[in-house]
Amino acid sequence: MTGESLIGLTTELMEIQSVSRNESEIAGFVEDRLKRSTWLSVSRFGDTVVATSHGSKTKRILLAGHLDTVPPSDGQSIRKEGERLFGLGASDMKGGLAVLLELATGPAPTKYETTFVFYACEEVDKSENSLRNLALDHPSILGCDAAILCEPTSARIEAGCQGSMRLAVVVAGKRAHVARPWMGENAIHRSAQVVSAITGYENRIVNLDDCEYRESTQVVALHGGVAGNVIPDEAMVTINHRFAPDVSGEEAYERLVSAIEPHLGKPGDKVEILDLTIGCPPGLSDPILRELSSLSESKPVGKLGLTDASLFAELGIPATNFGPGNSELAHTPHEFVTESELERAYDVLSKLLSGDS
Repeated sequence: MTGESLIGLTTELMEIQSVSRNESEIAGFVEDRLKRSTWLSVSRFGDTVVATSHGSKTKRILLAGHLDTVPPSDGQSIRKEGERLFGLGASDMKGGLAVLLELATGPAPTKYETTFVFYACEEVDKSENSLRNLALDHPSILGCDAAILCEPTSARIEAGCQGSMRLAVVVAGKRAHVARPWMGENAIHRSAQVVSAITGYENRIVNLDDCEYRESTQVVALHGGVAGNVIPDEAMVTINHRFAPDVSGEEAYERLVSAIEPHLGKPGDKVEILDLTIGCPPGLSDPILRELSSLSESKPVGKLGLTDASLFAELGIPATNFGPGNSELAHTPHEFVTESELERAYDVLSKLLSGDS
């Protein structure tokens, strides 16, 4: 498979607008393509398309990619410059979809049974994520021995993923007129102690399977205030915490709250979990993922960020990220994918499925 033909298919996919919640057209395109395969059965669930082999091989690999993109940047257009293809979704992840489609419509793998999942609504809240909803409604479809998310990784393994947690810390105060502050208690002033605790929070750097996971904790919103002449009686600090996949969500929560609790304790103070998703361990001791690592001929690194590898971790399935495109360019106006990365990702995954070394 040449990079030129993969660039052509990526361009076709990019020409179909598929901003989250508007994936019907691209799902139809993918479904029609998959039906050309002689060795896959194809099913559609809303705007999610699944193609599955049904041979007698003992192990199964699942390869998945999301159909949606974020909204375009002003003036963003599709263009080719040298081996680079620029435009919305080039890196995240129309290039990865092109690789998966070419694998699905090529020769049948000789080593592994294969499931391909092309799903909607990855770029929005996880309650809308079609892969997660598929796991709830049709759990057997995602059954496999290992899963590969064709996310942009510059055609190297970005192993597992971080866990993610958002907390709302509500800090209470007492209303009063600003001219008489001693009669009240300023909740925003109290919230500064929580902000300070997060600023000084000691994030860990964790090494798992020789992959580094760098934790991150940031205040992402601060809300409070009643009027220009009123001391506020409530403030809310929103915190985003990305934690290494060596701890559970409960452990990550307890560690973070232990840093905040000394600054709370008044009636009305509370901590609420807004969102919590566990991380995915690198899983590189798994035979399939170890084989992928060997074929990629590059040192795996820990995934910075959250991907749907976390869903497979919840299901007890080893999972990793591997695909064309640079994750650091995702969602930017200058997003691109290269012919060489497309060709490289296709070549590695093709060898994995067919057992070629």
